[in-house]
Amino acid sequence: MVPLTEAASLAAPVLPPGRGGWWHAYVCPVHGVELAHDGLLTGVFPPGGARCRHGCRVDDPAVRDAWTVLAHQACARRLRALARSSRPGHRAAATRLLVGYADRYAALGGAAHGEAAEWMLRGRLFHQALTEAVWAVTVGQAVQALRAAGDPLPAEVSGLLAALTDAAGQARDSLVADGRFDSNYTAWLIAAGAVCSGRPEWLTGPYGLHAHVLAAVRPDGWEWEAATYYHHFVLRAYLLAVGARPETPLPPPVRERLVAMAAVLDTITTPGGLLPMLHDGPYLRPEAEHELAELAELRPLLGDVPAAADPVVCYPDAGYALLRGHGLHALVDFGPHGGSHGHLDKLSLYLYGADTPWQPDPGQVPYAHRGWRRHYRSTVAHPTFRVDGLEQAECAGRLIGHDRRSVSVGCDDAYPRVSARRELSRRDGALVDELVVTADRPRRITLGLRPDVELAVRPAADGGFDTVWSGRQVLRGRHQASVAADLVVRPGPGPADDPQRTRTWVDWSVEDATAVTFRSVYRLGA
Repeated sequence: MVPLTEAASLAAPVLPPGRGGWWHAYVCPVHGVELAHDGLLTGVFPPGGARCRHGCRVDDPAVRDAWTVLAHQACARRLRALARSSRPGHRAAATRLLVGYADRYAALGGAAHGEAAEWMLRGRLFHQALTEAVWAVTVGQAVQALRAAGDPLPAEVSGLLAALTDAAGQARDSLVADGRFDSNYTAWLIAAGAVCSGRPEWLTGPYGLHAHVLAAVRPDGWEWEAATYYHHFVLRAYLLAVGARPETPLPPPVRERLVAMAAVLDTITTPGGLLPMLHDGPYLRPEAEHELAELAELRPLLGDVPAAADPVVCYPDAGYALLRGHGLHALVDFGPHGGSHGHLDKLSLYLYGADTPWQPDPGQVPYAHRGWRRHYRSTVAHPTFRVDGLEQAECAGRLIGHDRRSVSVGCDDAYPRVSARRELSRRDGALVDELVVTADRPRRITLGLRPDVELAVRPAADGGFDTVWSGRQVLRGRHQASVAADLVVRPGPGPADDPQRTRTWVDWSVEDATAVTFRSVYRLGA
């Protein structure tokens, strides 16, 4: 079936020359934004350089190689659309493209990409085996569609699938030998092997999908890295593999874990359909929207997925607690450091309306921009507490307790001899946030507010301050500290989709304090 967006005059792409590089290098070195995805189906890198939304043109070998990754992926998707078409001419074009890719892949002779960084699990057509596996799944789906249509396929196409299966197997075995079987790479290598070979052992074998699900997904339903992006990325790989072998039954523990993964996404999504992008993933990225759309198409493979209905939901393995009601959707982050979560942000509070990100997790820029990457992993970039202006340590918080109205979390290791507790509760139609910080000696203790909407801040008669957060829904806050506090309101970078977007940052501080309670009451406003 061809999506409605793919017209009858669907044009065949021109395959880009050369091997793909590292897509994370597709970033403006000045502004930190992902560059425009121009000309991906033309086979020609944009004349004058890849466009930055702030007016730059960027042209260097790393950016060209990154563009080539995106172009290969886009060509594979177009190839798949042609293969799924009801028009014989479209399917004939898909076959020609497959033969072209088969010739290129065979010419590599099985050699790993020599220009990839040492830390990477290297691919052949791509720097990374991961991006090659994503591409291979799409290519394999195109071949499946042509076979289903009864079209004859040249021997070169069968050879390409065999080579892609072999490459996926070698890469997976390398991860197993390194003790990294639970990597998100492995999920996609399994999907590539299952789609390209159709063999059941990619699901049922000792290092197949069934084993990976139980190794990589925690009992609370989160993929072990606890990042929304990697969570749905891995779930999509699982369902692509399952869809390649629908006749292979899923053992009940595996099906339960997959259903729990899908339920996580449903539960944290706001009533207006806004999915919080938590931890180390892109805050906003068009490609992620396409991936979520594909995941939605695959979801029927799981049957009914009941989302948690309780107003307070805790994920003890991932380290999130969700409190919702009265038009507010609040997430507090107390999870362990590590995995994809390399951010120094314990006890951050993220606030959403139905479809307004008042105070979201800021996400991360493409990894090749080291400067902005450091900023977005820092404590100051997050809506959490700081002591003496220092970064938090790499640490984990803990769940103290919860009921149907409230949740309490804590952290004792972010700073030496400093303890913090954050409690969220639903009271009288409002969300009450209380952060208590204690120290062994006088310290400067700060709580940050980090909006992604226009924020108005006004002094209040009781010595506190009021806030109005704009958006499709309006949030009103009343803020009061237990001791005299200073307020600094200043411009700061917005979330990571565009670090140049200026937002109003609030730093709420007490000087020379051994204990302070920061209390905020939030209500949906007019």
